[in-house]
Amino acid sequence: MTRDSSPTAPAGGPDTTVGSPAVGPALAVRRGSVMLAVAILVLTQLMFVVDTSIVNVALPDIGRELGLSSAGLSWVVTAYTLTFGGLILLSGKVGSMIGPRRALVIGVIVFVIASIAGGLATSAGVLVAARAVQGVGAALAAPSVMVLLMGIATPGPQRSRAMSMFVLAVGSGAAVGLLAGGVLTQTLGWEWVMFVNAPIGVLVLLGALRNLPEMERQRTSLDIGGAAASILAMIALVFAFTSAADRGWTSPLVLGAFAVAAMSALTLVACERRHAHPVMPLAFFASMRSAGPLLSMLVIPAGQVGFLFFSTLLTQQVLGFTPMQTGLALVPFTLGLIATNQLTPRLLPRLGERVIGIAGLTGLVLGIAWMALVASHAGPDTSIATVLLPSIVLGAGAGATFAPVTAVIMHQAPSEHIGAAASLNQGLQQLGGGMGLAVLTSVLAATGGLHSGLGATLLATAAFPLAGLILFGLWARRIPAPAAS
Repeated sequence: MTRDSSPTAPAGGPDTTVGSPAVGPALAVRRGSVMLAVAILVLTQLMFVVDTSIVNVALPDIGRELGLSSAGLSWVVTAYTLTFGGLILLSGKVGSMIGPRRALVIGVIVFVIASIAGGLATSAGVLVAARAVQGVGAALAAPSVMVLLMGIATPGPQRSRAMSMFVLAVGSGAAVGLLAGGVLTQTLGWEWVMFVNAPIGVLVLLGALRNLPEMERQRTSLDIGGAAASILAMIALVFAFTSAADRGWTSPLVLGAFAVAAMSALTLVACERRHAHPVMPLAFFASMRSAGPLLSMLVIPAGQVGFLFFSTLLTQQVLGFTPMQTGLALVPFTLGLIATNQLTPRLLPRLGERVIGIAGLTGLVLGIAWMALVASHAGPDTSIATVLLPSIVLGAGAGATFAPVTAVIMHQAPSEHIGAAASLNQGLQQLGGGMGLAVLTSVLAATGGLHSGLGATLLATAAFPLAGLILFGLWARRIPAPAAS
């Protein structure tokens, strides 16, 4: 790959690549190989996505050492997704104002420091707080990954390869986290699912400072009211769902949190109607044609996160697998995901995003429902093969889902709101994962606990991708093929 020797270089004009935004950022300074820069960005995204799942395998060990219940353990996962999803709309705007490269660097530094603090935690409160601060760092950095990716890679085959690598990182990160978490927990201890972020983060920082460009800053006013309302709405909503597992749905604290979420959502709508540069443009929700794919990205991750969380409890606490065996049992998930992820770009021009997305979501529903059947009949003589097969189906479905859904969301966004679309897309994924896990933890408690209610809980998990199938299948439309030059 050649280097651009000029001090400033255009980041590409109008983008006609299928699945990419309509326009790219204005300017970028190229400091090194384009694909090396893309690799750094993909590694950054992978680090953040992996962190949503790497602690899952370590949860039983964390629970025993720190004295956490199943509902309490969910906070170790939810705290990260809560701050990540809650702050990402604001941080996307902040990144455009201070420069996406600077936002990425600051975010990674916060993330690494919080990871080290989490590994050193000696109490549940410190660990949960560290996970929340990790989410703050990830929220600040993550929107800049997509902005820089679109600015560095030129339209055409180069940007298509970059987007394929990005989608692979998003889709496979959860499974990579499970495998890494299993190996680290069994060999070095649960603390290393946190410590491992330090060397990776340092590598990302060195690569970013040396190879990533800085983009032109946007001179816009910050939507303080909308940002505050969006943060409060997301945090209150996830807190309400998560607290319901411990306190019950009629608890005054839970009902109060739902009321705060509703009032904050109404305030958000009122603020966004008046602001010239809203953090969440209401145009995204003007019709179901544009809102359907976005809302599907809220529920799809809920199904995947729930599957991985409860499959971990199934394999270790019901079937008696070691942490490493649990990670290995879910390797087929990754293999299935990689296979369909590589196949999807070849099929999209022929079949279109809607057909591929529907097929992928169907795979997600079937894979989770199959695992629910396994959990319902699980016992000491259950073989590992019964866990491997539904994992393959789920992985294949995930690999065929995220690329077309992301492509439709980004393509439908107005050109002036591309950055907001990228932030909202990632924010909904994190919020959906946190909310879904909170709801499903309550389902587990209501259906009799781990040994008797796991099958029913996994069956309820399948309802999330089923809702995504309806939202995406009914309202997604095919992206026009790029015009021949």
